Amino acid sequence: MKLTVVGCSGSFPSAESACSSYLVEADGFRLLLDMGNGALGELQRHCGLYDLDAILLSHLHADHCIDMCAYFVARYYRHEGGRCGTIPVYGPEGTEKRLATAYEDVPHERSMSEVFEFRTLSPGSFEVGPFTVRTERVRHPVDAFGFRVEHGGKALTYSGDTGTCPELAALAEDTDLFLCEASFTHGKEDIPDLHLNGREAGEYADRARASRLVLTHVPPWTDADRNLADAREVYSGPAELARAGAVYEL
Repeated sequence: MKLTVVGCSGSFPSAESACSSYLVEADGFRLLLDMGNGALGELQRHCGLYDLDAILLSHLHADHCIDMCAYFVARYYRHEGGRCGTIPVYGPEGTEKRLATAYEDVPHERSMSEVFEFRTLSPGSFEVGPFTVRTERVRHPVDAFGFRVEHGGKALTYSGDTGTCPELAALAEDTDLFLCEASFTHGKEDIPDLHLNGREAGEYADRARASRLVLTHVPPWTDADRNLADAREVYSGPAELARAGAVYEL
């Protein structure tokens, strides 16, 4: 598997990065995890606009899904070769309605289904191209999922947005790369069922025996270096901050 960080900023884009979006590739198949603010532009640095094969949306907050509205425009109104065919879009219940409402001026209420084949997520496992994807609900104010993507004996775990929960530890068990959110600062914010801080991300990585930890979804107002230091205090494996354009081979 090849993982490319398209965007990793939390809540809103920073000067250095778009919001959450991660491209996972294997055997010529391109799977995108989330498409937050600014991600569609950055995605085109790493693959063609029409080269995605499937999309997984962890939840329906704007910093994880709003560029799907722009991607709808690109696929629905494509000038050369006519309208694009459908690609699978996995998301929480109500994903189509949420995106259509955000875009507002869709030609008709089912227009998005002409280019996106919406599939509702639930806890469990399913196949997407060459990947086996396992999903679990995580703790967030809206319906939200974490993902474990496996291929060729390797595993990538993506937390999505979550507070502390046992489901996250189960998803990350013995994972090769743990892409974990670290929005809050240890000792500063303490809001249950919303986000993790750097220390908590490190604790989950340690508990799960993850081979590598990459902290992501750090908002521009959060001290990313402190979060990384907090994670390293409790996790002895390789740990680093996600950055736009970074590539990982698993």
